[in-house]
Amino acid sequence: MATDLTSKQRQILQYLRDNAGTKTYFKSRLIGQELGMTAKEVGSNITALQNGNFDVEIEKWGYSSSTTWKVNI
Repeated sequence: MATDLTSKQRQILQYLRDNAGTKTYFKSRLIGQELGMTAKEVGSNITALQNGNFDVEIEKWGYSSSTTWKVNI
């Protein structure tokens, strides 16, 4: 894992890696519930993962009751 990530970013990245094999779309609100973060925290930290060079592709997909992210490994 990249050392320049914050602990929250590492948690989110690991969560996406663990779950993207069976699921494609993730809501910030639901990720936050799983990891003990707010949807806003997830959204602001996921942007760093989007812009980084990781083994996951993250695309902002939609917004209804929380931002939805499309994730591919």
